[in-house]
This record gives sequence, structure tokens and C-alpha cells, in this order.
Amino acid sequence: MENNDYGTKREVTSFGKYIIIFFIGCLVMYLIVYMFPMTVTEEVTKVKKDVTVTETGIADAVEKVYDAVVVVSTYKDSRYAASGSGFVYAKDKNTYHILTNYHVIEGGDKVTVTFTDGDVVETKISGYDEYADIAVLTVTSDKELAVAEIGSSEDARVGDTAFAVGAPLDSVYSWTVSRGILSGKDRMVEVSIGNSSTSDYVMKVLQTDASINSGNSGGPLCNSNGQIIGITSLKLVSSGVEGMGFAIPIESAITKANQILDGKVIEQPFLGVSMYDLSQAYYTPQYYRIIQESGLSSGVIVTDVEKDSPADKGGLEAGDIIIKLGDDEVSSIAYLRYYLFQYSVGDKVKVTVNREGKEKTVEITLGSKKQTS
Repeated sequence: MENNDYGTKREVTSFGKYIIIFFIGCLVMYLIVYMFPMTVTEEVTKVKKDVTVTETGIADAVEKVYDAVVVVSTYKDSRYAASGSGFVYAKDKNTYHILTNYHVIEGGDKVTVTFTDGDVVETKISGYDEYADIAVLTVTSDKELAVAEIGSSEDARVGDTAFAVGAPLDSVYSWTVSRGILSGKDRMVEVSIGNSSTSDYVMKVLQTDASINSGNSGGPLCNSNGQIIGITSLKLVSSGVEGMGFAIPIESAITKANQILDGKVIEQPFLGVSMYDLSQAYYTPQYYRIIQESGLSSGVIVTDVEKDSPADKGGLEAGDIIIKLGDDEVSSIAYLRYYLFQYSVGDKVKVTVNREGKEKTVEITLGSKKQTS
């Protein structure tokens, strides 16, 4: 009996020691937290400060081009007709040249530009190219005007930052800046000229997701250095489509502008034919059989050939379906014009047609657009 009592007492004593150690440990932890709370707080605060980021954006690049951008206002018979954007891109002493889109000034007999300081100046329309959608305006000023720096669309890469400056919707929103990226290059976009309900031409353009709205037309598309790489021209407007704007590459625009300022008459080569897209003519009785015999689903059908025109002299006939111009496949009138306008008046070009179900190639010496095409 004595041995059992001794063992039990020893176990109780050991258990008591563990309880005492546990409570001492808790007391020590409490004292540490109670006595040194500021040390912990300060450490957390320092960590937060270390990850603070300052975002400056592209403000410096915007300031570089901002004052060179103008609001273009077009008048017809002294009445306001339309507005868009433009930018000063060159100067010669006190003469300044402004680039914009042709469709911004189309049909107008008077054009003014408004500068960022509020000055409104009437311009001279130096010239334009309808299919390139380029127009050059000229102003004379004794005051030093800002001139934009021209960049390179060829050196720009898909994914590069891009921003547009212009007057979307209304003059209240003039000099609005929208930012995005260069979404694509060498995009082929079909466009209509004037009030045409069909595609008349194809433009090779830059694509951007920077916001482009009515009124932005003719304004600059810039890179992150504030250099102009394109002229904003159009956007896709359709259900389910968002953020698809387009700009004419600056190299193409400058080439056309220089031709205009040098006094060169911009003549587009022509064939001298009337034509329909195959898709248009398919349900027309007089062309249905021709299209059926060809087995083609795309191309351009010649409906009439002007007497003594380049097409007539080269051997094109009504009912021919044009399928190739040179080495380029022709799917529509818009593409036919695009490929045709890569040539010059006087060039010889091979035209491949489907005639009565068989392929035939003729050679045509391109004429001047002074004749009707």
C-alpha cells in the first residue's frame, strides 16, 4: 500500500509541473505583445510603403503633339456641314501644312481650323486624293505654330502603346485623348466612297483599340514617344464589335501629301469598263447563265466596255469575268480598284478573265482617269 501511494503522488507532482510551465509560457507571450506593440505595427507599415507605385502614363508624349492637333470645320455655301480633326505636319517659313481626311472636307467650299489656344483660321485646300482619303490644308501665320513629329508605322510593333488625339462627336470634346495599343498592321478594309451602298475600295490600314469616334477622323494616331504613325480614318460599327479603329499609315499619307504640294496631278489608272461584283450579278437574268458556266463564286463581271478605252484596245469583252490582275486574285470591285491603283498610267498589266467557261489572259496598257471608268 505504501508503494502505490508514493507512485500516485509522483505522477501528480509531474503533471502539476507541466501546468505551471504552460501558464508561465502564456504569461511570457502576453507580456511580449503587451510591451512591444509599436514594433510590430511599424514593421507592417514599412512593408506597405515599399510596394507603392507611381503611374505617370503618357502625359509627356501627349503634350508633345497636343498643340499641333486642330479641329477641322467644313462649310458649304456658308453653312456648317461637318467637322473632324487634323494636325500640323510641316512648315515652310510662315506657311504651315495640315493633314486630314478627304471625307472630312468632302463637298465643302470653305474650311477652317481651330487651334488649342482658341484661334480660328480659314485655310486653303491645297489638294486631296479621294481614294487615299487624304487632304492637305495650308495656313499662313506670323505666330509660331506647333508642328507634330512624324514617326514610323513600319517600325511600330503589334502590342505597342498607341494613342489618338481629336475631337470626337462634338467640339465640346475637342482634343480628347484615348489610349490603347497597336492591334494589327496591314489590315485590308473595304470602304465606300461618298454615299455608295457597296464597297468601292480597299485600304491597307493600321488597327488600334484606342477609342475612335465620329470627329476623330483626320487626327493623329501616335506612339508612346508622341510621334505620329497614322491618321485615324474609320472604325467598324456593328453589333458585337468593340474597339476596332483604323488609321492610314503615315508613310502613305506623307507620300500623297508631298505629291499634292509638289503640284503633281494625281491620276488613277483605269481600264474603261462597267462592272458588277459576281455576288451582285448572280440573280440578274442576263448574267446568271454566264456565272453558272464559269463555276466561280467570286470575281468581277464586265457589263460594258467603253469604245477605244484601254480595256477595248486590250481585248476585254462584256461578259468576261475578271479573276486576276497581274498576280493578284480579284474577288470584288473593291479589290480590283485597290490592285489597279498600285500601277501607274501607261503601265502594261496582264488581266486574267473567265470567258465562256475558259480562262484567257489579255494585256492592257492602262489609261488616264480623265476618261470615264
